[in-house]
Amino acid sequence: MSATRRALVLLVWLAALAGALSVAMRASYTADLSAFLPAAPDAQQRALIQQLQSGAASRTLLVAIEGGSAAARAQASIALASSLRAGPLFEQVANGDDAGNAAMAEWVFGHRYLLSPAVTPQRYTEAGLREALDDTLSLLGTPAGARIKPLLARDPTGEAMRIAEAALGDLADGGPRRSGGVWTSRDGARALLVALVRADGADLDAQQAAIAAVQRAHDAQPGRPRELQLHIGGAPTYAVASRARIEAEVRWLSITGTVLMGVLLVLAFGSLPALAVAALPVASGVLAGIAAVALGFGAVHGLTLGFGTTLIGEGVDYAIYYLIQARSGGWRAWLRSGWPTVRLGLLTSLCGFAALVFSGFPGLAQLGLFSLAGLLGAAATTRWVLPVLRPEGAAGSGLRPQLAAAALVLLRAMPRWRVPLTALGLGAVALIGAHRQGLWGAELASLSPVRPELLARDAAFRQDLGRGDALTLVVVPAADDEAALAAAEALGARMDRLVADGRIAGYDSPARLLPSRATQRARLDALPDAGTLQAALARATAGGPLPAARLQAFVDDVQAARRMAPLAPAELRTSPLGPLLAGLLVASPEGGVSALLPVHASPGGVVDAQAIRAALDGVPGARWVEVGPELSRLYRHYLREAQLQAALGAAAVLVLLALALRSARRLAAAALPLLGAVAITAAAFAALGVPLSILHLVGLLLVVAVGSNYVLFFDGLHRGEAPDADTLASLLLANVTTVLSFGLLAASSIPALSSIGRVVAPGALLALLIGAAWVPPLARQATSPRGG
Repeated sequence: MSATRRALVLLVWLAALAGALSVAMRASYTADLSAFLPAAPDAQQRALIQQLQSGAASRTLLVAIEGGSAAARAQASIALASSLRAGPLFEQVANGDDAGNAAMAEWVFGHRYLLSPAVTPQRYTEAGLREALDDTLSLLGTPAGARIKPLLARDPTGEAMRIAEAALGDLADGGPRRSGGVWTSRDGARALLVALVRADGADLDAQQAAIAAVQRAHDAQPGRPRELQLHIGGAPTYAVASRARIEAEVRWLSITGTVLMGVLLVLAFGSLPALAVAALPVASGVLAGIAAVALGFGAVHGLTLGFGTTLIGEGVDYAIYYLIQARSGGWRAWLRSGWPTVRLGLLTSLCGFAALVFSGFPGLAQLGLFSLAGLLGAAATTRWVLPVLRPEGAAGSGLRPQLAAAALVLLRAMPRWRVPLTALGLGAVALIGAHRQGLWGAELASLSPVRPELLARDAAFRQDLGRGDALTLVVVPAADDEAALAAAEALGARMDRLVADGRIAGYDSPARLLPSRATQRARLDALPDAGTLQAALARATAGGPLPAARLQAFVDDVQAARRMAPLAPAELRTSPLGPLLAGLLVASPEGGVSALLPVHASPGGVVDAQAIRAALDGVPGARWVEVGPELSRLYRHYLREAQLQAALGAAAVLVLLALALRSARRLAAAALPLLGAVAITAAAFAALGVPLSILHLVGLLLVVAVGSNYVLFFDGLHRGEAPDADTLASLLLANVTTVLSFGLLAASSIPALSSIGRVVAPGALLALLIGAAWVPPLARQATSPRGG
């Protein structure tokens, strides 16, 4: 190779690396698992995904203060809530104290005749007023009496109380316990607080800032007892923690994997320069993969980066093949003898992963694109750059003679195991068939890095708050806000009957916070003029403990309300009730507005599905979304699509091998070891009772990708060629590096990453062993390795 051509190759390679590095440094990185949700969902899935990504639940922090005395916890809760309300990061902070509700209570009180569901013409007749007054007076002796008494002269009919009951829904009795003026857990051991972050749920940097603000505000309280402990839960906490955990895990895997591979390759090559050269295909492949994903998707998922660490094994394989095999004849001889086999193995790998690029799930498509770009980058660096830098391969001997001897022993021994391995493979296929119903898991949670104990604590917080998980959601689409509110009102009448019949425990509705314009107008029309009201009030209070003369402020407020205009959604969104409305009246991704009505299960966790479906009949476009089953349905669809794509990729690999090998016998010798490795690996999971996930499937594709290199090198032996010692050494070393790198990944605490490692490490080893078992006996004399 001329000096000019060498310089040109290095210049082009360095320019490509610089470009990829520039893209990678400017790329956005995320750990949001919504990347593993469909890119083009149906209407029902859109409603669910919107709530998962930016709904109120995705922005709600659940805070608990433990330790110390009850008085100290209450004081800390009040101080914390006051500090958070004064800052700009939160839309709403609630802990049960009166200060937190003061602004909301004042606003609601001023608009009570527009918002109260009890305002009807009948209510302001003599009989209606007498009944309302009796109800209000009866509450004075209850815990609520302290709040009602100051308002009695202006609100003797208790409209503010009716609004509070409606806003709380039908779970008012199951709400959080109060002690010391704040919310507490049911056992009284924790003070509870709920904070709604202002930023979008998908903005993890903003969510992280909000979480840090809560911790700072708690720590900064003067005189706070040291024994008080702050616990922060809720979806933002777990999203931020997941991102940090994935980033730390990827960093640890990358560093540990690099060191492990470095030590192994130094021992194998006996040369530090060879080690440095071997790292180039890996670095090139990872950078190419990151750049491709960043350009194609706009952001790189943390799991994609974790998956990228697997290229340490695959990329190093290419370097090993070249550095060891080029010792026998230099780079030109390797291009004639070794590169065609590596190239065919590369093409089979690309066929397997190309199908993933067309997945309807961005997370899976990212993995496919990363694999394609990474493998191409690693192979191109091996093909063009390594011959420039190391034209004669690795100079030192290292452990290569021992590796070659071990590989030859393996090659001679494995054919004796052909029958047992064949029986094992057939048994694996039978076991898979017997377990086909439960072979694949159907839970999206299998991808989540959130620890179960944290989720359990979060569930306990929600139980204490009386919030539950709102696992059932009714979505009512409409053209605009007003139409959505009207539809929610109509549906609410049906839902009220379900509550009365005990079919559901309760539900929330935006129409409880803001009635439709027509309903508000009807309530205003129901308010009598001053003379009519005073006359009815005089008769209703005659002989009672509350004389009409004390209720002139009530008459004045009613007359002021008659002059009001109905509230518009825009007005409510800027009011203290705005955050509550924002979680129930949302813009639809497809245009228009959707009213959301979360349905609460009965104490036994039961929701009458049939009754809810019947209630939705006749409500245009209304959809019932069960969060758990819908997520499972989403994941099953996801899995079926991935299985189809993997099958298409496998078929493409077989077609490619058939075209390249042009022999049924050679095709069987290449394909059967791969099939056997995949089947035995999958059957092992079935035997252990571990359902396979979507990322196990990606791991099985990698087994085919890695194993194809082994069986294609063995193909030369099927043609009667004597095995070259350097080739055998490179195969064994490549397998060892692959098994170690994926074994490291199997030790990851991130389920999505460990799933891949636990498949590929044993699968790659099986592919090598089964491939060696099918080598013909006549090809087991090796040529001597070239001296170092």
